[in-house]
Amino acid sequence: MATMEVDVEQQQQRRRPIFTIDDDHSFDLDAYIAPYTGRTVIDRLIAIIIQCPSIAPHALSLAFQRLYRLRDPSLFNAVISAYESVLGTQEGKGLPPVADVVSVDMEWVEDVTKRNIAERTRLEVELKTYTNNMIKESIRMAHRDLGDFFRSTGEFGLALKHYTKSREFCSTSQHVLDMCMSVLELAVEQRNYAHIPSYVYKAEGALESLTIGSAVAGVAAPSSAGTSQVVPQSSAMAIGTGFSSTTGGGGIGASVTGSVGGGSGQASQGRKPTDRDHMQTKLEFVLALSHLGTGAYDKAAIAFLRLGPPEQLGDWIGKLVAPSDIAIYGTLCALASLPRSFVKAQLVDSPTFATYIEQEPYVRELVQSYMASNFKTVLDILSRHSQIRHNTDIHLSPHIPELTKLIRHVSLVLYFAPFETVRLERMAEALGWSVEEVEREVVGLIQNGRIVGRVDSRGKILVAKKTDHRAELFAHAMKMASEMEKTNRKLLLRMRLYVFFPVIVICDVSSLIGLLE
Repeated sequence: MATMEVDVEQQQQRRRPIFTIDDDHSFDLDAYIAPYTGRTVIDRLIAIIIQCPSIAPHALSLAFQRLYRLRDPSLFNAVISAYESVLGTQEGKGLPPVADVVSVDMEWVEDVTKRNIAERTRLEVELKTYTNNMIKESIRMAHRDLGDFFRSTGEFGLALKHYTKSREFCSTSQHVLDMCMSVLELAVEQRNYAHIPSYVYKAEGALESLTIGSAVAGVAAPSSAGTSQVVPQSSAMAIGTGFSSTTGGGGIGASVTGSVGGGSGQASQGRKPTDRDHMQTKLEFVLALSHLGTGAYDKAAIAFLRLGPPEQLGDWIGKLVAPSDIAIYGTLCALASLPRSFVKAQLVDSPTFATYIEQEPYVRELVQSYMASNFKTVLDILSRHSQIRHNTDIHLSPHIPELTKLIRHVSLVLYFAPFETVRLERMAEALGWSVEEVEREVVGLIQNGRIVGRVDSRGKILVAKKTDHRAELFAHAMKMASEMEKTNRKLLLRMRLYVFFPVIVICDVSSLIGLLE
């Protein structure tokens, strides 16, 4: 696998839009950032600092408060650079300088740096020692620990190197699964969506092997236990007479039973169904996030709607994602790419996904308005919350323009579906757009084949293409009759050949049929 490093310079060069917080576009930064922990807090606050200059000082202060809980001093420079880049813009004029908002505790920075150097030295010495001694399991654990260390200090390239290197020393499916989960967490933090599916498939293979192994051990244990009860009874005399001087009968019986009992205990200590469900939910989540990152919104929607309850994501809740994020991702992708019947069955009627929607009340209002064909409310809610909440999300923001456009198109198609003719003025009023905007969107949908009809530009009327169902039925019937006639003629010819030529002759029958037709 190639190095999974995010092109930071390219992201910084990309011009991000600036958003203003006002009465129509409110945003509670403290409530938004509260569910997150770890590095994702800093990534999200940096995005807010860059795109929302009006609350940049508050975001900078919150970032510094969270930074002291981590062990990566380089994040101070990243946060300060983001804030200073805003100060140099037109929107950032009037903001206080960094020194007036926060101050860097240099003593803490030096102390953490020293401890990181000492920790790295210790882990590298351990790895070298285990490598010289050729202790396979210890080498794997040393690579794992170094990967965790480099990930916590922000050196993602080295973290990935050690995670993947530990694969060579994995001796069980559990080890492979742990390695894949570590790489997947790293990929999500780096937003390297293209590399996620390959490790998801590796993890699923390891998880399947674990499940099969646990099932086989569970089935074999009862039969082995039954055998252990019979053997001592059938061999009691031999054991008691021939080997009483070295090992008593009770001793051998105990040893057989103990070995079988130990195997059963190991099977029971294997992965429980709930553990499998937790792992499966995590894998489905990262795969859904990968589909979202690569623009496959229909696959992303199906994967998000298939997730288990938030509890099954375990420590990933907060560290990588919040339940409200999953509600937003799944709902927007579903409205943009899935039929309404599927949305009702898998989203509206899903008790599991309802637990995610409860975290964001406006998402429930959005879905209810969509199902009630109140498209003006749908677009208003989308516009109001996309301004800040959606466009500052580190995973969702690059896709908001495309998702918004797709939802607008779906709204137009669904609104026009029951009508044969409708005035563009009425559509504009129902959707909250201007007539010119509606006409432009409708023409585009007609050209793409999403709407079958034509626009009367003078009368500003959209007319559906009339379909003569009677003529279609007759044409279909004639086509089927012609096909049946050809099939019957071929069957009759084959029967005649069998009658007049009983001897089997190898010939090109298809060419003969073509000549006789």
